[in-house]
Amino acid sequence: MKTKSRFGLSVAIAATIMGLGAFSVASAQDISPEHEAAAKAALQALGINNQFDEILPNQADLVQSQLTQVYPNYHSLIDEVVTDTAIALAPRRADLEKEGAQIYANIFTAEELNQLAEFYSSDVGKKFIQYGPIAARELGQAGDIWARGIARDLSQQAQQELNRRIEADGGTPVEATEIPAVPAQ
Repeated sequence: MKTKSRFGLSVAIAATIMGLGAFSVASAQDISPEHEAAAKAALQALGINNQFDEILPNQADLVQSQLTQVYPNYHSLIDEVVTDTAIALAPRRADLEKEGAQIYANIFTAEELNQLAEFYSSDVGKKFIQYGPIAARELGQAGDIWARGIARDLSQQAQQELNRRIEADGGTPVEATEIPAVPAQ
């Protein structure tokens, strides 16, 4: 459950960063070492760096599976080659962490990054990382339920008031069963 919660938070953060595409990584060369260190600390506190660790093993498993389908008689050799290649590529993981830190440093000041790292390293910050996605999902569900109730009540009450005004004007009201319920968005 903890992994899924961190994944949900990271997806949200990644979506936010992608939405802020106006910030260029190219301007990262202006970032001081202290600013970059603060960004790395914030990424670590958010648990994002841990997910970077999963990328290479996951991709190695995928490549191994694909190669085994093509060359089923060479499973052992494929395992050895993919493992050796993955180990050779492992040092590149630091590049991803540096790029992530530069992205955060382009968006947040060093002081803000230090505040984020401090908060997300605290007990309440860790709890937010763990349970924030659950709370967000439940809040979304509560909003959906509320929206459906409001849609139902709005439709019924508007229909009743419309019929009252049509009757007052001498017209014939429409049966409420003839009007479909308005679905919640």
